[in-house]
Amino acid sequence: MVGCVVLVGLTDLKIGHYGGGMRTALIILAGFVVWGLCLGVGKVIGAREAIGAATAIFCVVWFIVAGLNMWMGVTKAGYSFREELPIFLVIFLVPAIVAVVVKWKFF
Repeated sequence: MVGCVVLVGLTDLKIGHYGGGMRTALIILAGFVVWGLCLGVGKVIGAREAIGAATAIFCVVWFIVAGLNMWMGVTKAGYSFREELPIFLVIFLVPAIVAVVVKWKFF
């Protein structure tokens, strides 16, 4: 849910004002914020398995958020699916891979 709120806030950014690369960077940064919130909830729950569940939930939520961002790019901004697919992959994979690797190495 938090990811969706972050996405809605970022969709108000004007591409011409911030540039496409800056918008992508801000969305990736938002992904790390959402991941941190998920980890915080996992820590509050306290069990070691909760961190794994928080990481899995983050990956699912972030996939949906990245997909919504792609959908907005195709339907609202006029980009084709092929133009948006690489951006989707970067927006989804950068925070998701970091989350999975950190969980694997440290938890």
